Amino acid sequence: MPRFSARVERPLAMTLGSMAHAARMRAGLTLAEVARRVGVQLEVYACIERGEMLPSVPALRRICLALEIPSDELLGLDARQSSDLRRLLRAARGLKTSQLRMLHLLAESLHSTPRE
Repeated sequence: MPRFSARVERPLAMTLGSMAHAARMRAGLTLAEVARRVGVQLEVYACIERGEMLPSVPALRRICLALEIPSDELLGLDARQSSDLRRLLRAARGLKTSQLRMLHLLAESLHSTPRE
């Protein structure tokens, strides 16, 4: 089974896999049909749906196109989260490297803080 380098990847992989599986079932497609449309081997796509691996960004885009699902939905983001992430990305553009490092540290510290 593929290993995950960061602790946040596993939940993301599981979310993406379950969302992809649900979208595939709604579309009435087989694993093989989606794998062919995405351009990956059947075993690779099956690992993605089981949450055992994350696709590359180009493969993620092809999955979205094959399943006719927006990337926000595939990643398990609701509309509010998507909007917030876009605003954060706009604000982060143009920051200096040292400022980006600080933003990253802040995000990591908030992530480890229990949420309300």
